[in-house]
Amino acid sequence: MADVLYTGPIPAGEPTMGGGRSETSALSGTGGGGRGLTSTQNSQRPNACCFCWCCCCSCSWNEEERRKRRRRKRISQDTKMETIPNCEACTKPSADEMRLWSQSFDKLMRNPAGRNVFREFLRTEYSEENMLFWLACEDLKQEINKGAIEEKARSIYEDYISILSPKEVSLDARVREVINKKMQDPTPHTFEDAQLQIYTLMHRDSYPRFLSSSIYKALVHGGSRTSSES
Repeated sequence: MADVLYTGPIPAGEPTMGGGRSETSALSGTGGGGRGLTSTQNSQRPNACCFCWCCCCSCSWNEEERRKRRRRKRISQDTKMETIPNCEACTKPSADEMRLWSQSFDKLMRNPAGRNVFREFLRTEYSEENMLFWLACEDLKQEINKGAIEEKARSIYEDYISILSPKEVSLDARVREVINKKMQDPTPHTFEDAQLQIYTLMHRDSYPRFLSSSIYKALVHGGSRTSSES
């Protein structure tokens, strides 16, 4: 005959397995203002990290922000044109040219050196893919060979439009729908709407921060100092 597990109250003073009081005995103990329940709850309290999970997450987020700020500071410290990756072939801009970049976003984007500097700034903000997508669209517009057009269009789609890509750019549903239709027969202008949307995003969102960034200020200051010395 199988043993029957006893689940009734445990007589006072009888020890339980492990030498402590079970949750059953704590809950079924005599009055005393709920001292038994309080004792049990205290013994089951989660560790500080789990109990204060919101604080831990906040600390992790703050640490990540500090790392980003340190990286921006390290990149922007003593910035010179020579330290900017020469992603596009260009001549070294004068101090006057660099000051023109603050007059309009169009002037910055029409200048190869300006695009290189702006791209370096976007890298510090983890949004370099916006410039890479824009440049890829510009390159596609210059293509005339149909086979090359289809190949470059497919590459652009996989790199910047696909939701599976780590470099996916931010586009609204309407523009994505237009691209999906045009990809059935790609042309040099397949991504025109998307390119304009990303250009506008960089203009409104990133460009103002670029002008107030230490990267841009250090370049202008360094260029002005070199001009005065010569």
